[in-house]
Amino acid sequence: MLELHCHSTCSDGTLTPEALIQAAIAAGVKAIALTDHDTMTGYDRARAAAGDAIEVILGLELSTVHQGRSLHILGFYPNREKLEPPLQDRIAGRKRRAQAMAAKLAELGYPIDLPDMPGDMAPGRPHIAAALMKAGYVKSPQEAFDRWLGETGPAYVPYEKFSAEEGIQLLRDCGAVPVWAHPYLFRGGTVRTVLPQLVAAGLKGVEVYHPHHSPSNVRHLEAFCQEHDLVMTGGSDYHGPSDHSNAIGLNGLHVPLDLLPPLKAAADRLKATPAK
Repeated sequence: MLELHCHSTCSDGTLTPEALIQAAIAAGVKAIALTDHDTMTGYDRARAAAGDAIEVILGLELSTVHQGRSLHILGFYPNREKLEPPLQDRIAGRKRRAQAMAAKLAELGYPIDLPDMPGDMAPGRPHIAAALMKAGYVKSPQEAFDRWLGETGPAYVPYEKFSAEEGIQLLRDCGAVPVWAHPYLFRGGTVRTVLPQLVAAGLKGVEVYHPHHSPSNVRHLEAFCQEHDLVMTGGSDYHGPSDHSNAIGLNGLHVPLDLLPPLKAAADRLKATPAK
């Protein structure tokens, strides 16, 4: 009944924040974090739509790079006023990245029209894939990733330099609990070797429960969390009903609500500790 990883149209989800909240309520979710990429702009809309029917947790998914590969860090319960200004740099970088990928596609002979990218909207590769579909070059987002947009694809552009260590420190400085998102999707090293590096940088939690984590992965992550005294989180990484990359919908993992108090306690401890 706990969803700590969801996306809306404020980044690369297909549901508005309001529609996402209604879908979560219908699915029996009791507490949800809207974790759009590099932006918190959908939180107010989600909170207003929720009323008293569901608890909405302030969060985001920060895009960083570690050992040359993309690594995402979830942040929960940040000081919003402190975090929003530096996030503007991350959003601007995402827009430059989208434009650079569009330029590469044009050089390859596949020009596209980029979608509108207003204000705090954080574009990503799914938006480029959608533009390729609209232009008739591919029949599915997966085909777009396989042909051009995957990390080894000819139109891929990496994130602008922003290390995982910098991301963890930024989140901590802003009172947020930094949590490694879907560790077993990381392609820059093994979880066993990378996790201690992130813990040394100040990581406070791990997303243990995720659609792409096998039962064996989950057992290993549970043990790592116990070993390193880390909080555990989980969620469906939901991008909307039209997203087929995950077979599990909202509340599909049945993440227990009893994971929430330790996360809140970790946030309270961070806020009680002055930032260095």
